[in-house]
Amino acid sequence: MKRIAYYGGTFDPVHVGHLTVAKTLRVLFKLDDFVFLPAFHAPHKPDSKPTGSHHRYAMLCLATRDEPNISVSLMEIETGEKRYTIDTLAELTVRHKGDRLFFVMGADSWTDIRTWKRWEEVLLATNHIVVTRPGYEIAADHVSDAVRERIVDLRGRNEMPPLANGHRIYITDAVQFDVSATEIRDDVRTDEVLDRTDDVPEEVAKYIEKYELYR
Repeated sequence: MKRIAYYGGTFDPVHVGHLTVAKTLRVLFKLDDFVFLPAFHAPHKPDSKPTGSHHRYAMLCLATRDEPNISVSLMEIETGEKRYTIDTLAELTVRHKGDRLFFVMGADSWTDIRTWKRWEEVLLATNHIVVTRPGYEIAADHVSDAVRERIVDLRGRNEMPPLANGHRIYITDAVQFDVSATEIRDDVRTDEVLDRTDDVPEEVAKYIEKYELYR
């Protein structure tokens, strides 16, 4: 039985925080594979139009090409339409039948989870890993009792306890980064050259400049 994690999001653009999440969780959860899952358009953000999916996919590929067992999936992009996470999880469960599946989300997604379609079913459908972030309070008073019962708080631990039976929601602070894709986009709009090489992989910065993204 393999351990496989999928990390959903727009990744507009992918930055070092995203990559740190991937590499840290691979070690902490002893994952066989970590897969970035860029959305065509997040349905719970109807007023936010992301950069073209082909650009976001290309930047993810550049950022992960030298990372072992870290890859990028076209699964949601190829639909060419908004896709709900509950439908994606149903397909992934079939695809990885017999494997231990994890769905990764950031603190902002956890906070806004009630805006997702059939959000409680999403949280009960598989294992989840919630990654904390500076400035975001991780609480559980906005979810149901059935969801709260499945939370395993790993904050303050650098080692994983044995995985519990059944689906669980693991909250971890093993990754601490304060990088914002929104701030990166704003920086590009105000500067002629992307000067955040500590926040964005060099290949991604060059790609943004080449195709004049976020201008």
